[in-house]
Amino acid sequence: MKNILLIGKLLVNIPSPEKLVKKDVHYFVAHDIATVQEVFKHNKVIDTVIMGAGIELEKRLDIVRYIFSTSDTVTIHMKDYATGPEGFVPFINNVLAGMIQDEE
Repeated sequence: MKNILLIGKLLVNIPSPEKLVKKDVHYFVAHDIATVQEVFKHNKVIDTVIMGAGIELEKRLDIVRYIFSTSDTVTIHMKDYATGPEGFVPFINNVLAGMIQDEE
């Protein structure tokens, strides 16, 4: 089972399961670098990170730097800013749909 970390400025809960296309994974959420560090500390492997664009650029870069210095197997998907917060769940689902296709 894959471990997926969702990172977003306003994300304090995992989006409801009926909104996400991939159900057979463990989801974790974070909204800042401290929470990201906690998730990585308490979970052996995070396979995929999906990050929204609401966090300011320098903080996003710090998060990416931390993740890549912590794991050499994780993939990170970063959402654009233009589609706004309402585009985050569709972005997550597009990444998840790609993962489903890769598994088939």
